[in-house]
Amino acid sequence: MSLNGTRGLNSYNILSFLFFKLTILLLSGAHLCHGCYPRMFIFGDSLTDTGNFLSIFGDVPMLPYGQTFFHKATGRWSDGRVFADFIAKELGMSLPVAYLNGKTAEDFLYGANFAVGGATAMNHSFFQEKGITVADPRVGFLALQIQWFKQLLTLLCPQSDCRNILESSLFLVGEIGVNDYNIPASSFSVPFDEIRTFVPHVIQAIGEGIKELIELGAKTLVVPGIIPFGCTPYYLTMFRTENNEDYDEVTGCMKWLNEFSYHHEKLLKEELNKLQRLCPEATIIHADYNGASIDIFKSAERYGFTNPLFACCGGEGRYNFTFEIPCGDERSRVCADPSRYLSWDGFHLTDRANELIVHRAFSKIIKRLDVCESSPDLKLIADSMDFEL
Repeated sequence: MSLNGTRGLNSYNILSFLFFKLTILLLSGAHLCHGCYPRMFIFGDSLTDTGNFLSIFGDVPMLPYGQTFFHKATGRWSDGRVFADFIAKELGMSLPVAYLNGKTAEDFLYGANFAVGGATAMNHSFFQEKGITVADPRVGFLALQIQWFKQLLTLLCPQSDCRNILESSLFLVGEIGVNDYNIPASSFSVPFDEIRTFVPHVIQAIGEGIKELIELGAKTLVVPGIIPFGCTPYYLTMFRTENNEDYDEVTGCMKWLNEFSYHHEKLLKEELNKLQRLCPEATIIHADYNGASIDIFKSAERYGFTNPLFACCGGEGRYNFTFEIPCGDERSRVCADPSRYLSWDGFHLTDRANELIVHRAFSKIIKRLDVCESSPDLKLIADSMDFEL
């Protein structure tokens, strides 16, 4: 072991010097135990929202949402944590604040989460032109979230070039697109064959959002897909049938609905590949939530899920779900152990399910991300101070 310019030091002095330098690094705020991205900017809907919906509407969602992990409602559509929480954990990063909860530049030290429960990929005008009512326009859409991001940049770098922030940050674009299909489906007036024709428009909106972020200066973007519709109590109830051939014999999920989700994923991956060719200066990575979810449903018992197709919180329907009695209603019931369920309220997932899906999806792409070691070692410390080991 040698130390440039200090070859006369003995082992004790070298180790003492290493300890001293490590202490200085830690005190100076160097993130030796975190991911190499200082910030993460997140766009999406309720599967990723950590409080923006709550900021807009004030008291939704309420307990029992949040009961498992936080023991109070935090604006997350789960009994505990959502995708954003586990992505930050998986990458060793600090969780960014929900955008509407921040006020100063210091609040956004680790980035911002712009996701809002109910958000769509497409602008609301698309639905209005088709006579489809959007429940509440305040939940917004992807283009609006990107406008919020632009406004945040004026706060983070008002008198300087934002290039360093943009190039060094991780951008999580999604999951988004689910509500573009949920909104017309829940109206019970739009045939699903027509909803299928929306998919290219949804993918185009996502692609335009990604391209705009890259044009602003984003360099690393992860784009998750959607979860399989045919495995959710929401859609299993909506399209319930007595025909056994409609259901997958291994998972019990509805086959044609999962094929719809796969169709979305296929077009999304094609769009991402096209964007990667057009924007070689950026790294665009698909996170396969759909495939990760299906793998878990196929091995549900191995993961400890005794009720993979049932909602933990809801009414008394075939899948513990009814449209008349949503989770949180005074008439709804909550299961004793949410960790045994994949679905929390019929569509949103449990804390346990969110954790597993993120882990499976990100374990396949983490090598493509600039993630530091999970814990410092002498090699990392030596490299930071030009040592040779």
